[in-house]
Order: sequence, then structure tokens, then C-alpha cells
Amino acid sequence: MAEEASSSSSIFSLKATRPPEDTVFYSIYQDSSSATSAAELGSLHRRILDLIHPLIAPYIWQHQPFTLSLSNSPSIPHLSGHLRFGDNLEDEWFVVYLLFHISRTFPNLSIRVWDSDGEFLLIESAFHLPKWLNPDTSLNRVFIRRGLLHIIPKSILPGTPDLEDSLRVLVSRDDDPSLMAPDAVQFHLSKRIGQYPEHAYRNVHRVRIAVPVSVAWVLRKEPSLVSFAVEGFYDRDIDSMKFAVKMEKFLPNGKEEEMVEVVVRMPRAMYAQLVQQRFQAPRCYPMPDRSNVGKYVEAELGMKIACGFEMMYQLRKKQTDEGKGSTWEVYRESLKRSGLFEGLLQGSKEYKRLLENAEENYKNSFLPGRASEVLNAPVRCIDDILTLPHSVDDFKGLELPQSDDDSWLYGGEDELNAALQERQKEMEFYDLKRKKKHNLKEQKGRNLDKSFDDYDLGDITKSMDAFVKKISSYEGAEVPEDRNLKDLDFDADQFMKHIESVMGVHGSKDDGSDVDLEEESISDMDFDDYEDKSDHSEDIEDGGEGFMNSYSDALNQELKATTLNKTFVHAKEQSSRKKDEGTSGVSDEMEFTPVDVDFNLVKNLLESVSSQEGLPGPASNLLGLMGVKLPDEAGKDK
Repeated sequence: MAEEASSSSSIFSLKATRPPEDTVFYSIYQDSSSATSAAELGSLHRRILDLIHPLIAPYIWQHQPFTLSLSNSPSIPHLSGHLRFGDNLEDEWFVVYLLFHISRTFPNLSIRVWDSDGEFLLIESAFHLPKWLNPDTSLNRVFIRRGLLHIIPKSILPGTPDLEDSLRVLVSRDDDPSLMAPDAVQFHLSKRIGQYPEHAYRNVHRVRIAVPVSVAWVLRKEPSLVSFAVEGFYDRDIDSMKFAVKMEKFLPNGKEEEMVEVVVRMPRAMYAQLVQQRFQAPRCYPMPDRSNVGKYVEAELGMKIACGFEMMYQLRKKQTDEGKGSTWEVYRESLKRSGLFEGLLQGSKEYKRLLENAEENYKNSFLPGRASEVLNAPVRCIDDILTLPHSVDDFKGLELPQSDDDSWLYGGEDELNAALQERQKEMEFYDLKRKKKHNLKEQKGRNLDKSFDDYDLGDITKSMDAFVKKISSYEGAEVPEDRNLKDLDFDADQFMKHIESVMGVHGSKDDGSDVDLEEESISDMDFDDYEDKSDHSEDIEDGGEGFMNSYSDALNQELKATTLNKTFVHAKEQSSRKKDEGTSGVSDEMEFTPVDVDFNLVKNLLESVSSQEGLPGPASNLLGLMGVKLPDEAGKDK
């Protein structure tokens, strides 16, 4: 139910259905959990508790121990639990360690864990997450499985996935590496929980105190109850202080009550809560003289714990609902926030029915060892302990260890600064990496522009001209080595002389290049043959020249009505473009000007290279054969 409260909220910043503060929630799903029976879940639950019991037995929790219960969700039966860690974040991360340990031992489980901040595992490694992952896209995507963090990508489940769909993907694609969180995320999480459970044990502080015999007896029989005593003292108010004034339960004889020394274990956060709060001892409470500083400090700590026990006990006893202490209040508040009682009047029949079901589910929570009884019924537990025979003699003659060094309480500034510096370095490294990436992109753009400015596109035309003259001939661009060319009886020079004669090359005197061609042709031809056929050649020349002029005029008139002329850049047009880039079309003056062959060649090659989008193609292959290396992304927006 607490899980449903969070499923409708964002992951990093939960909204309307925000879970209780300082509480971690977790759910354990077995593969094919939709078909999992209650008996199978019960068996799984017992095996999990057997696994973690040796790990949690030496540990003292801040408010409540690790719990697991059968969820009554009809769609996806599973195990779930929640733990209020209060000011002790070590409790939350110890729970995370336990969940990872469970997932490594039982590979067919998928586990979710979250708190009031949402997916706090992602927050821990926020600088290494995929860019697409944000509070709006991470719902039902983050799971612990096989000892690793899994993140279901959007490419597999777009939009906001249902929990059932996410679990189905995890099972069906169990070995898919794309479901694994990035290595940097795995590394930071492993670093965070890698020292557990030893780190959790080191977080427990051991201290000697002087307390009444009744308090010492309760702590000996049930050491975990010290958390309730400290909670009662730390969260005291005016009403609860009235119980501490009389101390009826734990100091019935007043100042005549004998005090004994014991050693108690508690989390460091709990010890700090006791030490750093000033509290005047009740008049009925016996306190030693201040001259003996050591004894006074032990007595003062004991007094605070004894008063906490008194206030906690009387408050729970006053609440007629035994077994529903502060943790029940947290649980009930989570149900209210999830909307379980929405639209119902308090005290109505339906409200009472839902509340009774919630109470039954709370009381039937599966807890390891005696933790269930201690958690649900602290008053009855204390009464049962105090009915057992006990006296001052039970605590005499015992060799007690000295209190642990508490310099960590006053020298924590260095540790805090070290943690902040580590985070700062992580942020700076992340910003530096982003800055380098941005600068590299800008530098690449500048280099591209510079390479085009420095690159001589005329080299392309020169290389193409050399390429054609070197390779191309009437034999073809490529000739197989085993081809028998002797079978071909062809005089290329004689063939070209006849072609030039027929096309009237010699009669053209309008262009200097034609005159050169004519002179070259005459020198190359056989003079005797030319003289013998001079009369015939003159007739052909005169007729050919008139025919070619007429044919050229007719062809130009026909092409004038088409757009073919506009597909080529003319010599004069190229110079005019530099003056006016916005002019479209070709003027009449340019319609019959010569085509700028070199410019059109380079232009078309660059457009072809650009259309390849970096892939191999005919243009880049041709330029490669010519030994021409264009800058990257040549032809784009140029």
C-alpha cells in the first residue's frame, strides 16, 4: 500500500502522494509473481529472513528493525516493507545493502527501493546517469536484480511503463546488457555499500551508563528497546514530560532507588541525540555530585534514557491500542497519503473496516525473532520483562568495558569536509567533461571552417584533368591484364582526323582554341592524302560550317525554352554571384556564355560527397583515386 502511494508520484521529487519523511520503502517481486501463491511467498520470506538474520542481529536500529510482510496486492503478490530511519541515514543504506545481498543470493528476484526523495539510488550517482533519465521518465524503470542496478531504457519500454510490463521485461531479457545501469553508476553504488555490514557495525556506539535496576533489567533482556527510550526522550513534549516528573514505573522508590552500571549499544546518531540535549533531572531522580565528572556523565546519560523509557511506556499505555506505537502511526499516515480513506468519513462503517484490515496486516508483519513483539507491543514486552525476578545483585561484580571514544562527535567536521570535497570534485569533473566536450565541438567547427578556407578547390580540377589524361583512353579506364589487344585493328589517330574533318574544325576561326586545333590536325595528318582530297574537303568544309552554324542556332533556340541552361553555372554568372547571391535564374546576356566547366565539376562533386553523409560513395571513391582528401563534412552548408 505504501508502494501504491509512491507509484503515482515522480521519482526524484514526489508530489501529491508523498511518502512519510525519513522512511525507506522496498518491494520484492519473484519472477512470474502474478502466479506466485501465498505459500511460495511465505517460503521465500522465511528463506530471506534466515539469510539476513545473522547480519542484522548485532545491529541496533534507530527506530525500528528491518521488516518484511506479505503484500495483499491482488495483481502482483510480493513481499514489502518499510523502515523509518529518522536521523540515522546508516539505517537506510544498511537496508540497501541487505536488498542487494538478497538479490545476489536469490537471482530470480526483482527489487524496488525508494524513499520520500524518490529513487535515491539514482541521486547517489546523478552525474553518471543517461541523459534521458529524469524524474518524469524513471518511474517503474529502476530495479535491483542479481546484485546489480537495472534501468529499463526508453527504447524497450517507451512512455511511462506499467510495473507488470517492467517486471516482464526484466524476466524475459534477463541477460540483456542494455538493461544494466552504466558502469559508473554501478561503481558508485558499490563504493557506497561496499563496506557493509562492517560499516554499519562500526556505526554502533558503546557507552557505560548508570540507571535504575528496572531500566538495566529491560536493557539486558531486550537491548533494542533503547531506541524507544531515546525516541521518547528526543521527541518529548509538555504532556509526556509530566510522566517524567513522577517516574512511577521505573523509579518507584524515588531517590531511594539503587543505581547500577551497565553498557548499552546504540547508533551514533542516537548517542548524539542524547548527549547534545540539555535536560534537567527530575527532583525524584538520584544524581551524583558533579565533582566526579566521569560518574556524573554516566548518570546523566542513564537519567535521560530512564526518563525516555518512562515517557514512552506511559504514552503507549495511555494509548489503548497496544501494539500500535509510533511505527503504527507512520504506517497509518502512509495509508492516508496513499488515498486509502479518501472520500470516507472517519468513524464510518467502511472506514472502520479498512482500518481493521490495515491493523491486521500491520500486526501480522513478519519480523525476525522477538523484534515483532517488541515493535508491536512495547508496553506488554516491558511488563513481561519486569515480572521476571531481578535485583541489584544481578549487576554486581561484572567487568564492564570502557565507553567507546566519542571524539567522532566533535571531530566530524573533517569527515564532513572530506565528503563535501569528494562531491565537489565529482561535480567539477562532470563540469570539466561537459566543458571539454563543448569546446571540442566548437574547435571542430572552427577547424572545419579553417580547413575550407585554406583548402584550394582548384586542386580538384587539376587532379581530375590529370586523372582523365592519365587513365582514360579509347581502351577504357580499366583494361584486364589478360585481354588480347592485338585482335583489335583500330587506328585512333586516323579516326580522329576524319572526325575533325567532318565536323568542320578547320573552318572555325572564331575561337583561338579552334585555330590551334586546326594547326595541330594539319601537322599530324598525312600531307599527300590531304592534298589529294583538298577539293572534296573544301566542299565539305563550306557545307559543314553552314550546317553546324544553323544546327547550333536551332539547338540554342530549342534549349532556350527549357531550364537545362540554368543547371550549369556560366563564367559570367559565377563572377556576378559574388556581387549578388540572391539573384535567381540566368540573365539573357549569360544564356550563351561558355559554361564554367571547372566550377561545375567542383560544385557537383562537393554536392555528391555531401549527399553521402560520411558514407562511402562514388564521389569520395573517385576523389580518393585521384589522391584528393577533402575536409570532414565537406560540402555541408557550403
